[in-house]
Amino acid sequence: MLTLFTVFFSSFVIGLSGALMPGPLLTATINESSRRGFLSGPLLVLGHGILELALVLALLAGMAPFLRADWLFVTISLAGGAILLWMAYGMFRTLPSLSIDRVMGPTNEPMIAKGEHRQLVFSGILLSLSNPYWTIWWASIGIGYILYCQRFGLWGVVFFFTGHILADLTYYSAVSAAIAKGRRFFSDRIYRGVTAACASFLVVFACYFVYTGLQKIATMI
Repeated sequence: MLTLFTVFFSSFVIGLSGALMPGPLLTATINESSRRGFLSGPLLVLGHGILELALVLALLAGMAPFLRADWLFVTISLAGGAILLWMAYGMFRTLPSLSIDRVMGPTNEPMIAKGEHRQLVFSGILLSLSNPYWTIWWASIGIGYILYCQRFGLWGVVFFFTGHILADLTYYSAVSAAIAKGRRFFSDRIYRGVTAACASFLVVFACYFVYTGLQKIATMI
C-alpha cells in the first residue's frame, strides 16, 4: 500500500509540473472562466481526463509505437494548428459584441446555458488532442510510467492515473476559481481584453504547432 501511495504522489507531482506549463488548455480555462465561472475549469479537465483515460487504455493495448510515428506528429501538429486558429477566429469575431452582463444572471452569477456543459467537456478533449506534445509526453514518459506501475497490477495503473488527473484538476480548478472570483471586477473593456489576449495566445500556439509540423516534414524528406 505504501508503494501505491508513492506511485500516486509521484504521479501527482509530475502531472502538476506538466499542468503548470502554459498551453491551449490553460488559455481556454482562463477565457471560459471569465465568461462562465468556476465550473469551466473542472469541465475542461473532465474532457481532458476522458481523452487521457482512452489514451492510457490504448497504451496498455500496445499502441505506443503507433503514437511515436512521425506522420502522426505531423498530422496532429497541422490539424491542431488549424483547430486552434479556428477557435481563435471565433473569439476575435465575437469581440465587438462581448458584454459581461450577457453572461451574468440576475444574482450576478454566470449563466451556463443548456448544452454548454457538454461543449466545455468536448473543448477539453479537442484542445488536448490538438497539442502534439501532449501525445509525445504520453508516448514517452507516460508509457514508461505505465509500464512501471503495471508491476503492481491494475491498482498500480489506477493510482498512477488518479494522481495524474487530480494534479490537472487541482491546478486548473484553482486557476478557474481565481478568474471566476475576479469576474465581478470585470468591465466590458477588461472582458474583451482578456478574450483578445487568450485568442492571441491560441494563434501563437497554432503557429508554433504548424511550424513544428512543417519542420518535421523537412526532416522526413
